Amino acid sequence: MKAVIYARYSSDSQREESIEGQLRECKEYAERNGITVLSTYIDRALSAKTDNRPDFQRMIKDSAKGLFDIVLVWKLDRFARNRYDSAHYKAILKKNGVKVVSAKEAIAEDSTGILLESLLEGYAEFYSVELSEKIHRGQKENALKGLNNGGGIPLGYVLGSDKRLAVDPVTAPVVLEIFTRYAEGETVRAIVESLNERGLQTKRNKPYNMNSFNAILKNRKYIGEYKYQDVVIPGGVPAIVPQELFDRVQKRIEKNKRAPAMSKANEVFLLTTKLFCGKCGRLMVGESGTSHTGKKHYYYKCGSAKRKTGCTKKAVKKDWIENLVIERTRQILFDDKTLDAIADMVLDVQTRENTSLPVLKEQLAQTEHGIQNILNAIQQGIFTPSTKQRLEELEETKERLTVSILQEELQKPHLSKEQILFFLHRFRAIDTTNEEHRQRLIDSFVNAVYVYDDKIILTFNYQDGTETITLDDISGSDLGASAPPDGHYTNTYFFKGGFAVRVWL
Repeated sequence: MKAVIYARYSSDSQREESIEGQLRECKEYAERNGITVLSTYIDRALSAKTDNRPDFQRMIKDSAKGLFDIVLVWKLDRFARNRYDSAHYKAILKKNGVKVVSAKEAIAEDSTGILLESLLEGYAEFYSVELSEKIHRGQKENALKGLNNGGGIPLGYVLGSDKRLAVDPVTAPVVLEIFTRYAEGETVRAIVESLNERGLQTKRNKPYNMNSFNAILKNRKYIGEYKYQDVVIPGGVPAIVPQELFDRVQKRIEKNKRAPAMSKANEVFLLTTKLFCGKCGRLMVGESGTSHTGKKHYYYKCGSAKRKTGCTKKAVKKDWIENLVIERTRQILFDDKTLDAIADMVLDVQTRENTSLPVLKEQLAQTEHGIQNILNAIQQGIFTPSTKQRLEELEETKERLTVSILQEELQKPHLSKEQILFFLHRFRAIDTTNEEHRQRLIDSFVNAVYVYDDKIILTFNYQDGTETITLDDISGSDLGASAPPDGHYTNTYFFKGGFAVRVWL
């Protein structure tokens, strides 16, 4: 029998058996019962009340491969504490020829065993609900006392030794600056760029981005308000932002929400982080402008040129450059020879990344050939003590190699060329008028785009060169536009050079 072990631990604060302890007892059980353990699946700090556990879901998916017969758990509550989930996933495993076995709970495979298993699962669910209630009561008491209940510490605060939030003298001024500048009319984009240029970082030591600002500007902790579910404690944490300033910010947020057309750069810029200035090498960033008629225009501008630090590269119309990149990427997808070459490259990468599997399979084939030769000799009446010993050695080697191959296949599935081509061909059906589909196409295939005054260089996510589009072959080019351009382009490009793509599967 072949098994995998599933281990789970809810949180560091719970006094339960550790992951290591679960694995040790499961392995001891397997050894006592002649079970070969192929692999382990571990979810740390995740509750069994939910089935949203990455390794648990991976295990369920892998069960369909027919590589193992048993899911070995320390106790049944490691598998699930919800009876519906337990029954649902056990049914899937049963369909795949796999059963769940508890290392600590001896459950007979008869009607009594079914009853005992049901009782144990019922108790696990009761324990989970009771524990949840206790935790909720404790966290509510913590909130009333102003104690932190876990989770991320907001920018501007640190966690004191008394488990209460305290003002961080280093980052609190940054929070106050953000609120002040936004209340005075600056855009979020301008504030983000300013902070990043000064080398300031978020709580997670990363550059600021526009997505994180919404949470900062709406966080009521900054006015001293601590909230846990339905419990609100004014003055529960030290305030960083005055109430009057906070209210001004909320009014501006609400105003922008009611009139989104007036806020700057609501448009999605698909080539963000991929579009570079050919003159100075800096990233080109999304910008917007309004003409004398009141019409909004969107374009990409060199970060250096924008800050007037030496680069003279002019703006490029957003729709023009994005459509050009999308169109050329689609041309690749409809080239069967190119897709076939990409598939071969992926296969080659897989082979190089997992060189042990072919070697193991070759060793297994040689071992099976040796066993067959000895069996042929025995059929001819040749059987000696050394023959018997050699046969036993080869049988042990075969078992060891079979387990190793199963472990390798379980750890990293090998995609066939047909599967890779199926994935690539799916992109042909993408609706390029859909913003989400356009973004997915660019994220999957485009590595970088370099914009010069006389050409565009595209590099794709596979290996073997780049592609150049010259101005001579683009009608109505907007490469030299100094303002949001209004021209159109044709699909008659001159392409030279090879392509080089690493497909992400």
